[in-house]
Amino acid sequence: MDVRAPEVPCGDVLQNAAENLLQELEEHFRALTTTLNLRVEEMGNRIKDLQKNVDDLMVQAGIENPIKEQMY
Repeated sequence: MDVRAPEVPCGDVLQNAAENLLQELEEHFRALTTTLNLRVEEMGNRIKDLQKNVDDLMVQAGIENPIKEQMY
């Protein structure tokens, strides 16, 4: 007994279209992942800069223990 799907005349065309669509989706996913990683890294850098500025302001205000030291 043969359990293979029946041959469809446009089966190759559909398979190629599906493979192309999958490839496009993978490329878009990679691009989105790269963009997201860059933005997360940028946000991390901004948070570090903000923390440094807060620490500097606290030192200027005469507070001896900056937030960074209090957190550890």
